[in-house]
Amino acid sequence: MHASSYSAPPWTAPTAATALNAVVPIPGSKSLTNRELILSALADSPSLLRGALHSRDTDLMIRALTQLGAQIEIRGTEAAVRPLPAQTEVLDAPVPDTPLHIDCGLAGTVMRFVPPVAALLHRHVAFDGDAAARRRPMEPLLEALRGLGARISSATGGLPFEIASGTRLRGGALQITAAASSQFVSALLMVGPLLPGGLRLEDQGPKPPSLPHIEMTLDCLKLRGVPARAIDERHWEVEEAPIRGRELSVEPDLSNAAPFLSAAAVTGGKVGIPDWPTRTTQVGARFPGLLTRLGAEVEQDQTGLFVRGTGTLHGIEIDLGEAGELVPTFSAVLALADSPSTIRGVGHLRGHETNRLRAIVEDLRALGGRAEELEDGLRITPVPLHGGLWKAYGDHRMATAGALLGLVVPGVVVDDIASTTKTLPNFTDLWTGMLAA
Repeated sequence: MHASSYSAPPWTAPTAATALNAVVPIPGSKSLTNRELILSALADSPSLLRGALHSRDTDLMIRALTQLGAQIEIRGTEAAVRPLPAQTEVLDAPVPDTPLHIDCGLAGTVMRFVPPVAALLHRHVAFDGDAAARRRPMEPLLEALRGLGARISSATGGLPFEIASGTRLRGGALQITAAASSQFVSALLMVGPLLPGGLRLEDQGPKPPSLPHIEMTLDCLKLRGVPARAIDERHWEVEEAPIRGRELSVEPDLSNAAPFLSAAAVTGGKVGIPDWPTRTTQVGARFPGLLTRLGAEVEQDQTGLFVRGTGTLHGIEIDLGEAGELVPTFSAVLALADSPSTIRGVGHLRGHETNRLRAIVEDLRALGGRAEELEDGLRITPVPLHGGLWKAYGDHRMATAGALLGLVVPGVVVDDIASTTKTLPNFTDLWTGMLAA
């Protein structure tokens, strides 16, 4: 799917006539799928990924890695990956007159994870994406790659940019400022094992957001035989080592499960997610605990995890700096609580698919809600809501937040439900199936 914008008619969110009682299977994690695709492409032997997500973000990643020389075969929810050519093979090959053109869409994992791979392979590559992607932070990563020896040209410090061919990256110590995105750190760590002497990263800025995503990257590397560790919250290192090919299973996307679990909390029903992992680095694993703090009940057994709404939702004051991707869904739940709430530590959400803080405030106000944007978060004061247009701003998590409110507020119309194809292409089928159950 290639488009700078999605095209679909506005979608009227269905209202729940009764309390829900459903089990909803959630496809594989986008964060894990795209990390494992990168590592499989860099590995020393083929890999097989079971349960891999098939969505716009993963399609863009597969296309980018295929352009660079990997061979990826999709068989249902399996992805068989033959690695990229060896660095020396690419360096010795003739340099094409024109660069490869890689479309990043709106995928942060593509625009940040693929450039270090292109630089490692000495490829001449031009990167661009959707109009909104050009506003997403990139400059700290590009500067870090220059520090490793890459030659990069960019008029804006972000997309579009080009990486020149014919230079060998060096390893060793490197400083970076990752306050805008933890993906900068993950992107460098994944190529670190193939750099001479490995890589030692030091973050010089404020504490990076979403540290669990860096932990996820380190865990993926260690599972492939790479010595990798976090020294503390600002220092990470990976040793020079081969990245092993592997057969592995991708966990369900726990952040994509959040709207479905929230549906139980706001309707007073019960919703389950099968195959919920007992150990995971996914930040979405924190969401059930957040719902219990609001008043919902959570239970987990060998079949999955279940949330039951109790008819009560309390306001909360909370720092979600390490779980920013959960904020749109959580904000929708808080708008239905019995008292005000404050979310802090999420100023970095202004640099995501859209300015999520501003988008949440504007959308809630459009439905008659009371919300205000803080320097590093949001304040939400619950009041009765009415139907109206909920703008997704091309952001999959904003779209699903609108669907969630539509369960209890008749007449909510999401302008761009097709934006959910970014990470959950069958969202509307799963949503209506949950209601039908």
